[in-house]
Amino acid sequence: MTTNWYVYLLRCADNSLYTGVTIDLNRRVNEHNTSNKLGAKYTRVRRPVELAFWETQPDRQKACQREYQLKQLTKPAKELLVKRHRKNLST
Repeated sequence: MTTNWYVYLLRCADNSLYTGVTIDLNRRVNEHNTSNKLGAKYTRVRRPVELAFWETQPDRQKACQREYQLKQLTKPAKELLVKRHRKNLST
């Protein structure tokens, strides 16, 4: 069985964007919002967070490579990704 990996961006309460990878988006967003042990240290002090962008990758290696690429982007470039993602979801 093939498991999809997701690369995602979370919009934090301070309007910053957090980048991560997971195999379960709903569980991971919930962990970021509620768990002091499972959520990332970065998001713990920036709650609530909401899912702003996601894309699938075929495996963990590709997901981590894409996560690295996204982390290298400027904030305006990440915001453009989020805007395009939102537009694609509404069409």
